[in-house]
Amino acid sequence: MKVFWIRFSLLSIVWMCLIILGSNQVPNSILFFAASLAVFFFISIGKLPEILYFVLHILGMIHLLTVGSETVFWSMALFFLYSLDATFRLKRMNSSIISLVGLMLSLFSLLKFEKLEVESFLTLIMFYILIDRVSKMVSERKDMRELYDQLRAEYRSMKRINLMTERDARLEERTKIARDIHDSVGHRLTALIMKLEMLSIQHENNEYAELKRMATESLEETRQAVRALNLEENEGLATVVHLIRKLEAESHIMVQFTMKQGVLSIPLSNEKSVVLYRVIQEALTNAMRHAQTREVRVTLGKSATGSVSFEIENMIHKAAAFEEGFGLTMMRKRVDEVNGSLEILQTTNQFIVSGTIPSGS
Repeated sequence: MKVFWIRFSLLSIVWMCLIILGSNQVPNSILFFAASLAVFFFISIGKLPEILYFVLHILGMIHLLTVGSETVFWSMALFFLYSLDATFRLKRMNSSIISLVGLMLSLFSLLKFEKLEVESFLTLIMFYILIDRVSKMVSERKDMRELYDQLRAEYRSMKRINLMTERDARLEERTKIARDIHDSVGHRLTALIMKLEMLSIQHENNEYAELKRMATESLEETRQAVRALNLEENEGLATVVHLIRKLEAESHIMVQFTMKQGVLSIPLSNEKSVVLYRVIQEALTNAMRHAQTREVRVTLGKSATGSVSFEIENMIHKAAAFEEGFGLTMMRKRVDEVNGSLEILQTTNQFIVSGTIPSGS
């Protein structure tokens, strides 16, 4: 917002100087000023900026032809300002075209009103060479920024993979320990209880009943220990929620996260929890890279078959044909491996990734 007001102020200053110092038809100049501000506002919204910059140049040229030669240098200043502003908002190729339009209109203005001199020509060329240098610097900076964002995203992805690998290893070890306890200690305690039951029937002795009670309590404590070791394995969705929030904080995006009723009660194995998270992660990364948006909607729900349903939706400014690249292909492969479903849909202003992950192990 601060940058917008700086650009708005510069445009207003140049137009006010043009009106006060050069225009002999103030009402007409004010009308063109208002029209230019309206077009400039729509450029800031981001709708068809290349065409709107061209319209600004045309308005400036029509105003110059209407008012006369007194405003020729201020009109050239407007063309220069439009070209300079385009270098920061458009791709290098498009901004170069806008700069070329500004240069041609400036030269035409000097020729039209017989003000083309060596000094003015060289000054004009120097200014537009400066714009070209600035455009190159801005383009290189954008490329470096994109490369940095990709490297940072890759680093965070590798870090998460390492954390998930360590977590899976710990869960696997805990599950193995729990199974060993259940199969060995639990089995022996159960056999002991049955033996004590038989002895208490054969010999009416209260001590057997007491020993049976102690063995039963030990078996229950063993079962509680086994449940505690397996507890994290059944917290798949809760872990996914935590990781989504972590991704939101790290990537500086706003995730509108919705969980529908009953979704947290769906049991997911470690493998399916990882698949669900990877799908959401890839969809969010895809939105940040290609949709140029910082707002994504993620919805988790429970399907009619008891599976986990997911939908990741983001707005797109310009719909274009897309092909499933490596990320989307791997996403589909992961979902297929756990017998889930995945659908990727693009409309005129939305990109939607949806599907289901079946419950269970």
